[in-house]
Amino acid sequence: MSCGEPHETDCSEILDHLYEFLDREMPDSDCVKFEHHFEECSPCLEKYGLEQAVKKLVKRCCGQDDVPGDLRSKVMGRLDLIRSGQAVPDQDITAAPAAPQES
Repeated sequence: MSCGEPHETDCSEILDHLYEFLDREMPDSDCVKFEHHFEECSPCLEKYGLEQAVKKLVKRCCGQDDVPGDLRSKVMGRLDLIRSGQAVPDQDITAAPAAPQES
C-alpha cells in the first residue's frame, strides 16, 4: 500500500509496525516518524484509522470479559519461546491429552 509518493519512511515499515504505534510501544522518536508519514500518506492514514477503530471496538465490546487464570501464563510462555528462537508447538503442550475416542 502506498500513495505512490516517496517518503522518508517506507509504507511497508509503517504498516509492519502499526500496532506498536497504536499501542505506544515504540520510542517517541519513532512515533514522530509515523505521525509525519501519516501527514503525507493518505492510504497509510486510512489504514491507521481503520485499525484504531477496530481496536476501540474490541476494547468496548470485549474489555469486560474475564480471562481464564492460566491464559496469561500460557501466552507469556509462548512469547518467551518465540523470543528465544525456539520452535512453538502447534498444539498447547500444557493441555491435558485428549480422551481416546471409542470406535
